[in-house]
Amino acid sequence: MGGAGFIGSHLTERLLAEGHSVEVVDDLSSGSLANLAEARSMNADLKFHTLDVCTDGFMALAALRPPDVVYNLTLLPPSRHAESVAGASLRSVAAALEVGRARPGTKVVVAVSAAALYGEVPAREQPLKESQPWKPLGVAGVVARSAIDLLAAYRERHAVEFTALAMPSVYGPRQRPDAGVVAAFADAARRGVAPVVHGDGRQTRDFLFVDDAVDALMRAARKGSGLVVNTGTGVSTSIIDLWRMMSGSDGADPEFAPRRTDSVQRLALAPTRARIQLAWAPWTDLATGLRSLERA
Repeated sequence: MGGAGFIGSHLTERLLAEGHSVEVVDDLSSGSLANLAEARSMNADLKFHTLDVCTDGFMALAALRPPDVVYNLTLLPPSRHAESVAGASLRSVAAALEVGRARPGTKVVVAVSAAALYGEVPAREQPLKESQPWKPLGVAGVVARSAIDLLAAYRERHAVEFTALAMPSVYGPRQRPDAGVVAAFADAARRGVAPVVHGDGRQTRDFLFVDDAVDALMRAARKGSGLVVNTGTGVSTSIIDLWRMMSGSDGADPEFAPRRTDSVQRLALAPTRARIQLAWAPWTDLATGLRSLERA
């Protein structure tokens, strides 16, 4: 689900490279076939379905080609209009779980926004561990919490295994400029224009390179069942420092706009549980990841 999107297309390539058969299901409302160009050139077992997962057609497809793992990446939408997709997002999680209920042994892996799930947390309590109480932020936070509650209910009642990955700001090649601050800054730097910073620029984020995010998703297929797992670096970087890293000394000064109401002031995720339960740790530091964008 969401396999033609930014993270989904990178996950598809990794799955194919490791010899797996992949069925990409995407309604292309935010994803793009262009994102799958590399995957389609790999001469591997890849099939693409332009399909809304909330329809009967998705269940028919799952019955025809039963999956071992269902990845749902639709809870990390590339737009900020969470209200318009909230219902569809939860229905997509229910659809994935229904596949698991119909075919025992199928695992469901879901990625959610850590910032939306945990909400505003004081600096002294960061990097965040999974024991941190959830304070859902806005509609996206309510959807993330509800999705995890739904996963837990299906595990208890129908023995459907799941792993939920709480992800920070994922970035990397193929990300749309309107889908993340790194992509927006990269676009501004290429065009030689001033970026727009919402807030004073001192807000911090935990930036996770897409290859590291994909590695966590791959490991979650086999490990971490029944858990919410933070997949962050534990390192926070301010937005203004990020722009300086990307633009260099001759970059334009950013333009400042009011802080968004659904934005946290700071975020860093402790990867301790991920190390223990997934045998995962990020290996790409921010400077290295940003250099990959220059080559893209």
